[in-house]
Amino acid sequence: MTQRNHWLLVTIALACTYFIWGSTYLAIKYAIESFPPFVMVGLRFTIAGSLVYVSLRLLGHAPPTRVQWRGAALVGLLLPVLGNGTVSHVQLHVSSSVAALAIATAPIWMAIFSSLWGHKISRREWLGIAIGLIGILLLNTRGSLQGDWVSACLLMFAAACWSLGSVWGKHLSMPSGLMGAASQMLCGGLIAFLFSIAFGEHMPAQVSPRAWVALGFMIVPGSIIAFSAYHWLLHHVRPLVASSNTFVNPVVAFVVGVWFADEQIYLMEYISLAVILVGVFLVLTATKEAVPDEQIV
Repeated sequence: MTQRNHWLLVTIALACTYFIWGSTYLAIKYAIESFPPFVMVGLRFTIAGSLVYVSLRLLGHAPPTRVQWRGAALVGLLLPVLGNGTVSHVQLHVSSSVAALAIATAPIWMAIFSSLWGHKISRREWLGIAIGLIGILLLNTRGSLQGDWVSACLLMFAAACWSLGSVWGKHLSMPSGLMGAASQMLCGGLIAFLFSIAFGEHMPAQVSPRAWVALGFMIVPGSIIAFSAYHWLLHHVRPLVASSNTFVNPVVAFVVGVWFADEQIYLMEYISLAVILVGVFLVLTATKEAVPDEQIV
């Protein structure tokens, strides 16, 4: 694959995570009007993972080994369940745009977790981390999360779990290509059902048409396309670049939330967004390593 074609694929994959995932925050809001959060996450990722897995097996791809299933289960727990599932739960109490804003700290967490595998955090990255945390502090003390420290802590927990899974997944035994994404989604979906049982959730007796449409959007574009694109990015660019979707997702979520759901965005949310994005920008541009590994190209 030529360098030009590689970066074309990187651009397409990033665009999928930027705009599709930026819209899924509103889709989650509509889906949890009918589905309990972890039931919704279970349905979303089990169906998406099963569709991709069965398709790949029919095309002749080898199934994951036991060790690879173990790695997929760990990443599935951290990303779809503790990451996406926690965000879905918090959106019972906060708007989709505010949830996306808090998750914008993911690259900051990635910089921290990458240091566990030898990445040396530069002064510029430390500055970005500090500025990003200031933005979160503003959101928690003056914005929509004011006084709601439980939701704020859960959103930070979700961002940290997503980031840890993204970084750790590169060092775990995992199936190659789309089979890796399929196994992670399938494991994550099944684990989410276990969480739903533990929290006493049940399948709803009635589901609104809007919730079905939202769930369908999250299964096909939001999981089969965007999650697979994210998995591909994690294995072709450094984690901080792969997670740069969180730089754009809050903006997309803000626009979608205001246009389609009449969500109210206050001045402090815009200020917090600007501060957080400055921090994320410093982290993402801290080094010149935003190129694919030579052995992958």
